[in-house]
Amino acid sequence: MTEQSDERMPEPTDRDGDTRGATDRDAGPDAAHRRPEGLDDATVEALGKLSEALEVVEQARGFLYGFHRMTGKADLALGEAIGLLREAGHEELAERIDREIVGRNVIEGRWTFQIVEDFDDNYYAAFRAAERDARDQLADGRRHLFEAEMKEDRRTHGRRHHEARP
Repeated sequence: MTEQSDERMPEPTDRDGDTRGATDRDAGPDAAHRRPEGLDDATVEALGKLSEALEVVEQARGFLYGFHRMTGKADLALGEAIGLLREAGHEELAERIDREIVGRNVIEGRWTFQIVEDFDDNYYAAFRAAERDARDQLADGRRHLFEAEMKEDRRTHGRRHHEARP
């Protein structure tokens, strides 16, 4: 932007029309998102990366639950299709599909609910516990320190919609 266009832009105002200045909301992260005394940059970065990894696992878990639900819906729709094939006079084909596919394991010996339970119990729970333990041990349990500091670096202090806190 040119200086001229900056001069024409009005300063953001609050609901009462007052120009925004420094407020408590602009004073930086709340206590839950400030690094504890003595916590170094490398540890904050490592905890941030660990949190990022957990977020990816959370997303993968969502996909796994989506897979579980979609597979279940497909099995139920397949049952309806078999009924329609029977009504249309295709009994032999309907019987074969019913026998071979309906209720079939999606992985050797397992339906999707068993996959979800195994994932939750043996991977997801352990991953979450490891991330929580690292935060508890290194950062007094505080979450998202890396992101809170990134927000502080990236926001425009004193500007509406750039406040540090709600």
